[in-house]
Amino acid sequence: MSRWAIRILILAAASSALQAAPVSLPRSSPEAEGLSSVGIREFVEAADRDIHTLHSFMLVRHGKVVAEGWWKPEAADKPHVLHSLSKSFTSTAVGLAVEEGRLSVDDPVLPFFPEEAPAQPSDKLKAMRVRDLLTMTSGHEVEVKFTTNTPWVRSFLAHPVPFKPGTHFQYNTPGTHMLSAIVRKVTGQTVLDYLRPRLFEPLGIENPEWGASPQGNTLGGWGLYVRTEDIAKFGQLYLQKGKWQGRQLIPAAWAEQATSKQVSNGSDPTKDWDQGYGFQFWRCRHGAYRGDGANGQFCIVLPEQDAVIAITADTRDMQAELNVVWDHLLPAFHPGPLPANPAEATRLRALLSGLAVHSEPGAK
Repeated sequence: MSRWAIRILILAAASSALQAAPVSLPRSSPEAEGLSSVGIREFVEAADRDIHTLHSFMLVRHGKVVAEGWWKPEAADKPHVLHSLSKSFTSTAVGLAVEEGRLSVDDPVLPFFPEEAPAQPSDKLKAMRVRDLLTMTSGHEVEVKFTTNTPWVRSFLAHPVPFKPGTHFQYNTPGTHMLSAIVRKVTGQTVLDYLRPRLFEPLGIENPEWGASPQGNTLGGWGLYVRTEDIAKFGQLYLQKGKWQGRQLIPAAWAEQATSKQVSNGSDPTKDWDQGYGFQFWRCRHGAYRGDGANGQFCIVLPEQDAVIAITADTRDMQAELNVVWDHLLPAFHPGPLPANPAEATRLRALLSGLAVHSEPGAK
């Protein structure tokens, strides 16, 4: 047998083994991974009491799930809408397309869509780059409102650009949709289809659901449905600088760049929405970063603690939700393993298995 034939067999065997490898995160106990069961229990109790309404929670440390719970009727196998947490997945698609040489973050936006461009585009629109869409600094003062009457890309490009792109932070969900449209332009695939073999399948994210515009572009800025553990795996992938089970799924440089502060978005040290913004990721207090979505969908990555926290919810006060994490869960972390605590571990498991959404008059 030739050397090349042997090499092909080795690669085929490695590929087969990789496909057969488990894609669920391994499980461990809190104390074994340096977390206090008491602290986790107090976090869950505080969240259940003070935040209306949590739907699920998963805590991962050192790559292992140490606590997980769903507020019935939510369940582990039930997909949950991510709202704007979807944006971080669209950012990942852009990063992969950049790695494949299909575009650059410094490419101007307008040339991607000559057929949708205004007859006389402004100089500021001409100056808008992919980077500006990623960092929410497109130059808009307000978001454009998409309708079914006009193609969404055309509406975006016709919208006034009063600020110099790259200089003014303005949260802009239509801008994320533009990133989705750009990915489709340069790859020939929607973001959903483009990410299937590159991200969803390797992570074991089964049957992701993600709607599209009337023109067929994945929504991009909202609308993705996946499970709680899928959120946790996505966070773990970024914590590991894009590496998963020995494969570099996304470039380490992109993982670093996307989650670093690219632009300033405020100065209040007490607010997690004023800590800077990356490429569709928010910076947090305590050295953390996150993807987040309306009503309390969070993928929180804590590099200093080597941990990921996935939360789904239906709450109006997202800062309060994060405050519970910082006030009650962060102190539960310790640098090394803790002595086993069977009594408290049993108490925590009982609490997590008995969670249910509260029914209150007027509750959403």
